[in-house]
Amino acid sequence: MSNSKKIVLGVIALLVGAFFLFDLGRFLELSVLKAQQEQLSELIEANLLLSLALLFVVYVAVTALSLPGAAVMTLAGGALFGFGWGLLVISFASTVGATLAFLVARFLFRDTLRERYASYLKKIDDGIQRDGAFYLATLRLIPVFPFFVINIVLGLTGMKTWTFYWVSQLAMLPGTAVFVNAGTQLAQIERMGDIVSPELLLSFVLLGVFPLIAKFVVGRIQKKRLYAHYDKPERFDYNMVVIGGGSAGLVSAYIGATVNARVALIERGKMGGDCLNTGCVPSKALIRSAKVAQNMREADRYGLTAAEPNIPFANVMKRIHNVIKTIEPHDSVERFTSLGVDCVQGSARFVSPWEVEVDEDGAKRRITAKSVVIATGGKPFVPPIPGIEDVAPLTSENLWELEDQPGRLVVLGGGPIGSELSQAFSRLGTQVIQIEMGDRLLPREDADVSELVLKRFRDEGVDVRLDHRASRFAVEDGERVVYCEHAGDTVRIPFDRVLVAVGRKGNTEGLGLESLGIEPGPQGTLPTNDDLSVVFPNIFACGDVAGPYQFTHMAAHQAWHAAVNALFGQFKRFSVDYSVTPWVTFTSPEVGRVGLNETEAREQGIDYEVTTYGLDDLDRAIAESEDHGFIKVITRRGKDRILGATVAGEHGGELLTEFILAMKHGIGLNKILGTIHPYPTWNESVKFAAGEWKKAHAPQKVIQWLGRYHRRRLKS
Repeated sequence: MSNSKKIVLGVIALLVGAFFLFDLGRFLELSVLKAQQEQLSELIEANLLLSLALLFVVYVAVTALSLPGAAVMTLAGGALFGFGWGLLVISFASTVGATLAFLVARFLFRDTLRERYASYLKKIDDGIQRDGAFYLATLRLIPVFPFFVINIVLGLTGMKTWTFYWVSQLAMLPGTAVFVNAGTQLAQIERMGDIVSPELLLSFVLLGVFPLIAKFVVGRIQKKRLYAHYDKPERFDYNMVVIGGGSAGLVSAYIGATVNARVALIERGKMGGDCLNTGCVPSKALIRSAKVAQNMREADRYGLTAAEPNIPFANVMKRIHNVIKTIEPHDSVERFTSLGVDCVQGSARFVSPWEVEVDEDGAKRRITAKSVVIATGGKPFVPPIPGIEDVAPLTSENLWELEDQPGRLVVLGGGPIGSELSQAFSRLGTQVIQIEMGDRLLPREDADVSELVLKRFRDEGVDVRLDHRASRFAVEDGERVVYCEHAGDTVRIPFDRVLVAVGRKGNTEGLGLESLGIEPGPQGTLPTNDDLSVVFPNIFACGDVAGPYQFTHMAAHQAWHAAVNALFGQFKRFSVDYSVTPWVTFTSPEVGRVGLNETEAREQGIDYEVTTYGLDDLDRAIAESEDHGFIKVITRRGKDRILGATVAGEHGGELLTEFILAMKHGIGLNKILGTIHPYPTWNESVKFAAGEWKKAHAPQKVIQWLGRYHRRRLKS
């Protein structure tokens, strides 16, 4: 930091320190000003210009240094100087002070942030240049954030100083006027009866109503501005159009049909989307076949004769496709047509916020709707590693087209999808090499969970390569190989097929979003608001294309909000609650999690405690020879309210459900402990975890006293 910056910081620290050290804030309390009102009024009457100048300087200082008391000074300005002089001085002083705070924040921190976050700040600055004045006016008119926060944060952006000044001057004027007017009425209070005077009541009504009026006006302006370049149809074909027939789209359409709305569902591929055709359903069918094969190898654990299974891979794949066909009618065109949904086979492209063009095998037509829900899902991300296209990579999309079992399979990625499929193929007899560039599997979980899964993988023969970064692929003498960087060395790994499982990105190509000024994020996901609207109040997104959690159950959860807000948003809009978001990784052992884990609680600085129950203690687990794994529950220190839970063990997904319910409805561990759980079941483990928490919080002094009490009773 330069010397000039250090001097500025030192001066600010000195001034702020003096303010609190000498308790100068006591002079900015309404009670003090009221007590001195008569004397102050006499001084002002004798020296009006000097008093106005002093008010200006003090107000600028308070605002520039972000000190408490600006609101009281605004009321005092009206009380002591009247509406005209008070509004004139305070409106300019507040803007000058805010601009000084803006400039100081820019001088001290802008260069440092630009060096560290250049690309990120460029995007923010581009947005500020385009819409900064409007958003600043919105923040000034509707004070969601304290003004001093706005001053400092915008100083870190590329907003021009003059723009900041004049927008602040104009946008703060209405609110300043309301406060100054309230101050003029407060100056007239001499007895209790004055409190209910019409003028005073009107001032306080204006104080309360102004943000609502401002919000309404700003909303109308913003809406008019958004739709200014588009012609709104006089009549609509549908109440709601849903683009995408996967989990999110199907739920949205179902809800629309349930409330008798006219709904169109547009799907360019297979109904059911990823979950049915390439994701949840086929992968879980594969995992089940692999688990049966592993059970045959480990039959001696149950007193039976272990045997190496004969695995006809083609039959396994045939079973997977049969499972898909069995479930298909649930998501079929026939079913949704019977519900009243118009199902359209084709690709959709936005023409306006209310109109989409559908390409049905070359025949194009346009349909209009009051609201549009984008539920186009996601697709596997294939990283741009040199040579990867030359080795015909598999992904979770085309994996299910395999007819021959790979002898050697490289799996790129140590997240949930990569881990599930690595273990499944290994159990089916494929030699699996799993490559993860990080230092552990399942990096979103706690380290002990990752270690538990890693140990099982290696025990079962999965060749897990941690801290390996794939640098290039090649075909050498007819053999496919991947080169990885590890600990400064280059490692050569030959293989037959490679499965890429390093993440997913949203499907937004071809939707024509650029014509609406909608720009997807880095992972292809759309920028959604709390109500899942995307830039325009009548366009919504849900499921994988919306993020931030790309799970089927989250897609359904979001779809309810998107559909209800799309159909009834003119009355009330519901925000999505992500606070209780569960997920399960279907490895053996299963890993289920909801809420915070220990790592996240530590990173967030929460004063927490961990309660752990080992599943090796559970009777049912012992009876089934599955006595491994654990339950971890995160609570605030000394409290039984659950912040998060992780279950790593057999049936982890099912055991997690009780914690999900408890978190959603505020049920603590004490109430779980007081609930009867049937014996012997896996769910008893949840109660025993609650019991571990109770034991750790037992009142030891009371227990000691009870011990003495019972011993004394033995003598009588």
